[in-house]
Amino acid sequence: MFKTLKGDLELVMQRDPAARNKFEVFSLYSGYKAVRKYRRAHWFYEHNMKFIARYLSQRARHKTGIEIHPAAQIGNGFVIDHGMGVVIGETTIIGDNCILYQGVTLGGTGKEHGKRHPTLGNNVLVGSGAKILGPVKIGDNARIAAGAVVLNDVPADSTAVGVPARIVKLNGQKLDYLDQIHYSDPVALELCKMQVEIDKIKKELESKK
Repeated sequence: MFKTLKGDLELVMQRDPAARNKFEVFSLYSGYKAVRKYRRAHWFYEHNMKFIARYLSQRARHKTGIEIHPAAQIGNGFVIDHGMGVVIGETTIIGDNCILYQGVTLGGTGKEHGKRHPTLGNNVLVGSGAKILGPVKIGDNARIAAGAVVLNDVPADSTAVGVPARIVKLNGQKLDYLDQIHYSDPVALELCKMQVEIDKIKKELESKK
């Protein structure tokens, strides 16, 4: 567990330009505190001390604003940047070297039983406010844009954008960080499509009069 926490700390230093030193991250960063407390709670959960595990996770939620179910399986080098409002469900599986921004939900749809939360591969980045719902699989090196709502699987080395999320091709170019600004507004594009369909239906109705 301590080796894993060290890996979490190292990744924060690599990925967060505001992180000045490890002591500051360890002492003050709410995202790292939440992950640290999750690691402890998960240990108790794995050793069948589930009440203690839930107690620790709820205390962490109260102190950090980040809710991670102690049964979730999270790999090495996990970073929650800023973190307020992050929710990670019970059957979530997260690979190595993943990063989540504030307001991310890895949740269920309320329709499934058993495995009902997402599975994230390695090196996945999830932008602020994104929602990944249901037992979907997010491939290695995938990027989920800010505000996206993912309801279907996302392949490796791709970027998902919009509501509902769609894959945006980047010509095979691997990104270290996701540009969450310079994309067309997916909601506006959908509204335009709907307006075209409405105009088409109006013309058909008028022609039948």
